[in-house]
Amino acid sequence: MGVFISLAKFTDQGIRNIKDSPDRAGTFKAMAEKMGVTLKGVYYTTGRYDVVTIAEGPEEAVTALLLKAASMGNVRTETLRGFTAEEAKKIIGNIP
Repeated sequence: MGVFISLAKFTDQGIRNIKDSPDRAGTFKAMAEKMGVTLKGVYYTTGRYDVVTIAEGPEEAVTALLLKAASMGNVRTETLRGFTAEEAKKIIGNIP
């Protein structure tokens, strides 16, 4: 199971319908659960990105979830794979 941090920006459609955004976040969480993804958090942010999500699950399931969300037209995302300190230690330990 991987951890994925997604940075999202509202599209023109998403910002036009901003009042629906909290309901869309609930729909996103329900979709995640159905796809075997645990949504650790959804945070509305200021600055360069409008929303940050933290999800945990199989890479294929998280990717499918994010593609489904993007296909709805309200957000565009950039996703980062997160590693715990223990995971990073193991990865770094494999460097020859």
